[in-house]
Amino acid sequence: MSTIQDKIVVITGASSGIGEATARLLAERGAHVVLGARRTERLQRLCAEIEEAGGSAEYHALDVTDLQSVQALVEQTVARHGRLDVMLNNAGVMPLSKLEALKVQEWNQMIDVNIRGVLHGIAAALPVMQQQRSGQFINIASIGAYAVSPTAAVYCATKYAVRAISEGLRQEVGGDIRVTLVSPGVTESELAESISDEGGRAEMREFRKISIPAEAIARAIAYAIEQPADVDVSEIIVRPTASPF
Repeated sequence: MSTIQDKIVVITGASSGIGEATARLLAERGAHVVLGARRTERLQRLCAEIEEAGGSAEYHALDVTDLQSVQALVEQTVARHGRLDVMLNNAGVMPLSKLEALKVQEWNQMIDVNIRGVLHGIAAALPVMQQQRSGQFINIASIGAYAVSPTAAVYCATKYAVRAISEGLRQEVGGDIRVTLVSPGVTESELAESISDEGGRAEMREFRKISIPAEAIARAIAYAIEQPADVDVSEIIVRPTASPF
């Protein structure tokens, strides 16, 4: 039996991209997936497709920038299922632009979603995992957590932060709770659609000429989950073979 079988997995940002692909794969392998995002119509359709394929899924409206929203999702999950095995902090945005464009509102949005969203996931799930003395956080960063490029300064800063937070969490909770950082390279997703800056969009179109499907990241996430409880896969970078970054 797969060690993913019957695990209760919460996924933020589950309405598309890596979140959606991971929900499908984990459900296929026997997990019960609890999906959160703002676009509930997409979540409803995804849950219906998962269940039609024989999987188990439910969904809730979620705004990761609102701590109470994330706490409510975790509380509802535990109330219904009695535990939380995996908290996948996946929600993210990527409105790239040069700093001189002064898109302060977009900077704040990245800070709120990419950093605070992960912290809110930790704040909501950590007490549960400490009480049950088991669990796993999987935080989605980026190759931008290892290198910075023009138009991506703030985005990379948020992903460096996710990397630092994940390592700090790992050191603090080691023994009962696992912490995994997954850093995708260029992956097919809707993230590029949030780029309002013309130069940033053009650069990303060029960058995305080589990309891997979201399912590749989902498989890496599944690999981390399926390890025995005493094995913590701390960091995974998954990128196109031809990627220069």
